[in-house]
Amino acid sequence: MKKEDLIITNLQLAFQNNEKEKKAAKLIITNTELAFQNDEKEKRAAELIIANKELAFQNDEKEKRAAELIIANKELAFQNDEKEKRAAELIIANKELAFQNDEKEKRAAELIIANKELAFQNNEKEKRAAELIIVNKELAFQNDEKEKRAAELMATNIELKNAEESQKEYIRGLEKIMYLTSHKVRQPIANIIGLSLMIDITKDSKEEIKQSIDYIKESALSLDLLTRELNAHVLYLKKKVKM
Repeated sequence: MKKEDLIITNLQLAFQNNEKEKKAAKLIITNTELAFQNDEKEKRAAELIIANKELAFQNDEKEKRAAELIIANKELAFQNDEKEKRAAELIIANKELAFQNDEKEKRAAELIIANKELAFQNNEKEKRAAELIIVNKELAFQNDEKEKRAAELMATNIELKNAEESQKEYIRGLEKIMYLTSHKVRQPIANIIGLSLMIDITKDSKEEIKQSIDYIKESALSLDLLTRELNAHVLYLKKKVKM
């Protein structure tokens, strides 16, 4: 039974006890009146018999009610014991709940601190990400500049390689000119000088002089041909250098 039902039952029992006391008071008055009316026993005998039967009936009812009250009180006592047990269990449960609430509050405080730490870390990560974006942009810019520089260096290397090839070609041309000058050019000149020294107008015959002059002409033509060849080669080298 609930506590409110027990209170109502107790109030009812108290009310019934009051009623019993009132009835008991009435019985006392009745007994007093019976004692006073002993002289009227003969007249009131029938009424007393009826009254006694009524009283006997009421006593039986009271005994039954008393037995019921005893049972009800035992039930109330049992219920009170159960309530006390339940109250003790509730006290333990409340202590457990209070402990759990304290743990939850501690956990909540820890979570708040952890969330603040996470928020701080996220802010730091965002700052770091922003810095990385800037660094990546800078690196991308530097890479573009490096690629441009590499392209320029590649073009420069190609130009240098071409210049080196031109220089080698130019050196080979100069070597060829030096070879022509030292070998093929010197030979006609030496022939001309030698033939001119060999001509002796006073002693040589006309036929010998004519033959020597023909040799000189032949050497001069060879020298002229070599000169043209040298000029053509020099022009070719100039064009290669300009390229």
